[in-house]
Amino acid sequence: MNGEATILHADLDSFFAAVEQRDRPELLGKPVLVGGWVVLAASYEAKAHGVYTPMSVGAARRLCPDAVVVEPRMSAYTEASRDVYRVFDDTTPHVEGLSIDEAFLDVRCLRRTAAPREIAARLRADVRAKVGLPITVGIARTKFLAKVASGVAKPDGLLLVPPSKELAFLHPLPVERLWGVGAVTARRLHELGVTTVGEVAEFAENDLVSVLGRASGRHLYALARNHDPRPVRRRRHRGSIGAQSALGRRPKSLEDVSARLVGLVERVTRRMRVAGRSGRTVVLRLRFDDFSRATRSHTLLHPTANTGVILATATALLEGAVPLIEERGITLVGVAVANLADETGLQLALPFDRRDSDALDAALDEVWQRFGSRAVTRAVLIGKRRGVEMPLLPD
Repeated sequence: MNGEATILHADLDSFFAAVEQRDRPELLGKPVLVGGWVVLAASYEAKAHGVYTPMSVGAARRLCPDAVVVEPRMSAYTEASRDVYRVFDDTTPHVEGLSIDEAFLDVRCLRRTAAPREIAARLRADVRAKVGLPITVGIARTKFLAKVASGVAKPDGLLLVPPSKELAFLHPLPVERLWGVGAVTARRLHELGVTTVGEVAEFAENDLVSVLGRASGRHLYALARNHDPRPVRRRRHRGSIGAQSALGRRPKSLEDVSARLVGLVERVTRRMRVAGRSGRTVVLRLRFDDFSRATRSHTLLHPTANTGVILATATALLEGAVPLIEERGITLVGVAVANLADETGLQLALPFDRRDSDALDAALDEVWQRFGSRAVTRAVLIGKRRGVEMPLLPD
């Protein structure tokens, strides 16, 4: 692990909302909500009223009556993200993208030319000048602490945590700052009277494991002591391609959930084919009314990007989860395909012919590419919300 504070976590502030405020100067200083029926992003002016993501636009309007609601423009956000990543790549060759609006940068290779704080300040100035967006940067010795630092420094800030003051900075923070501490884990810790990272650090590892389980207990034991040996890794092919959709808290029929799953599978398989990827493992992700989650997966014999095959597998996984859905209610459904491989290196399975549905996929891909993703719609999706297709980092 690096002994110097040379890892930067750069995170664009309220990315979608900031792009809208950049492109429409009349929105500057106003509470902005990006979304249709669910808030995808909120400006800091809106967050000051208690708006968060994801929540319904109706609920957000009640909290912030003066909010300006803007329809999302995914192409604009994708272009802005590419511009920001050009600045990242111009700063250092060691860039690890986390999403379209945040990345880790290792600037250790530049330590003879400038101090990390100077590099971070220059990066922020370049993003503002070349892309027109505010960005916050945290600097630390580990990836975990750099990300925590950027969270503390938001919005539009810069914070360096010196190695000699790591625990003094980390331990007073609330437990929610630890990666992996969601609503359920936070509630369990609060029940034990634990509210700060420092109080987590007072536990022995075995005690945390007994309370939170082996994986979560060991994970939090390490992070509370800032033990994070992971290096910044340059961007590689992603290990999975997925999409998810919030369903809201209103009652949903299984038909509604199944229809949403169809749209997600179409979206995922289209992305796979555009990227020239196939995969073997289909993963279904569910979130319930009590904020608990469940994951189901099935691994196919051969890699595929065929919509019909992946949809049939995902549907079977959903049918197997019906008892859980009926018991707990459902607020989110997601699907991903993992164990990805490049299509060019695949060996055709017997028999050596292409499925008719592969030809259908190819025809639909061409239509969607020329006329947009809503040019052709499955009958089951007519009249139903299909959710927003979020932009992704290039594969």
